[in-house]
Amino acid sequence: MAEKKAKLYLELQMEELKAAHAEEAGEENPVPKKNSRDNSKNAGIAKMYEDAAEYEEDLKGFEEELEIVNTNELKDIAASLIQKFPNEERDYAQELRTILEMGWTHLVDVEKTHPKEQLALIKETEFGDVVEKLSAAYPDHTSDFEADVRNFLVKRWENLIAIKKEHIKQELAEIKTTGLKPKYVKRVYEQFHGIVK
Repeated sequence: MAEKKAKLYLELQMEELKAAHAEEAGEENPVPKKNSRDNSKNAGIAKMYEDAAEYEEDLKGFEEELEIVNTNELKDIAASLIQKFPNEERDYAQELRTILEMGWTHLVDVEKTHPKEQLALIKETEFGDVVEKLSAAYPDHTSDFEADVRNFLVKRWENLIAIKKEHIKQELAEIKTTGLKPKYVKRVYEQFHGIVK
């Protein structure tokens, strides 16, 4: 019993010592206060990179979407995009359909290489069934319907990627005109927003 009391007493003394030491350390080494002038300077520098960061995020998304377009069966593309980007507000099925209709309209009206009946068939068919229906309706057609459809999709995403790359390039050029290096501004932006890479 005496041993238990002695042990408890020693534990209490250790707790008190730890608490006292922590208080002394807190007094000697107070948490350094951030200089508000430096913080506002960093905020200004970080703000310079906001548009470029947004474009970089868009670019990354479009590159991932293009990978899905290239690696999936046509009928599975919309579902794969929805699965990969569940929080995206875009209607991928409608977007794919619109891209196809615009591309085929170009073939019919501008290049005049495809009959109008094909465009009509496309407009009344679900995206996933288009190649099958076109192949059944036009068995003697010389080109590969699947390759044509995929080509429209790939071109669309390649154009989106090129546009975003151009936007980023313009933003970085604008940063350079301030006399700051874009890499420095990007680093300040990431530190200011707590982005860890």
